[in-house]
Amino acid sequence: MQTYNLNIFELEVSFKTEAEPERVEKACAYAETLYGTLKLHGSHLGRDRLLTILVLGITDDLLQLKQQTADRDERLKALLELIDKQERPVGSDT
Repeated sequence: MQTYNLNIFELEVSFKTEAEPERVEKACAYAETLYGTLKLHGSHLGRDRLLTILVLGITDDLLQLKQQTADRDERLKALLELIDKQERPVGSDT
């Protein structure tokens, strides 16, 4: 497990994770970009509110992607079942 010491969102943060450094760097860069955009448009808001909005936005994105994945899995399952039916010989019950 690797320890990271980062300066992100105007905060010093230390944490341990098994994630590779490149993955942590990408996540930090993505979050910082979103935070910067929020800060630009919500300059009257404090850091805590901006971070709350950021977390809610990222969580919403994650939930949408999970739903899209579940929907895609269901469509693929239906297609596979249809293919299986088409491949069975006529009169076959297996």
